[in-house]
Amino acid sequence: MTHFSSAYFPCISYTARFLSESDPVIEIFETYHKQTYRNRCRVMTANGVESLSVPVVKVNGNHTMTKDVVISYKEHWQQIHRRCLESAYKAAPYFDHYYAYLKPLFETRFERLIDLNDEALKAVLKMLKANREIVHTTDYAHVAENDLREAFSPKKQVATGPLPHYYQVFNNKFPFEPDLSILDLLFNEGPDAITYLDTLS
Repeated sequence: MTHFSSAYFPCISYTARFLSESDPVIEIFETYHKQTYRNRCRVMTANGVESLSVPVVKVNGNHTMTKDVVISYKEHWQQIHRRCLESAYKAAPYFDHYYAYLKPLFETRFERLIDLNDEALKAVLKMLKANREIVHTTDYAHVAENDLREAFSPKKQVATGPLPHYYQVFNNKFPFEPDLSILDLLFNEGPDAITYLDTLS
């Protein structure tokens, strides 16, 4: 089994690796890590790269497991994320084609972060037409044979070599930005996104 962290609209390298593995599992019994892709994604906007974060509450303090992290609704984060994506990608070639897959995520009040992330990943898999089951861990493995739980981080670029360029909406304004959320690739490349991901695996 290959262990992945839970992720909110995961980055491109995460998605490519997830699809290339025959038995991926998502770790939910770890102690929750802050400032990771577990509750955020990076997208390209008219103002440059922006990080969209889901506000969370660690119900058991620093000992909270990922499976127990709940989402906070003190701020209207769903409205913020929806408006950001609409503003950033409305001119993208495939935004209208795929946006219907995302709308339910911003209209449903999820209690736990892993429930939101699972539904976000399911939506991504549908958009990619990828047949992949989402499986969670049943306990915590201190040593995993293929451990990618900390491999993907907004603080570091994955060591996959330079990622191939593809069309990005604001390429006339900003240089190519690699390894954004899979949504960036989908909105810009549409059905060709799966071909791009295949080249990374």
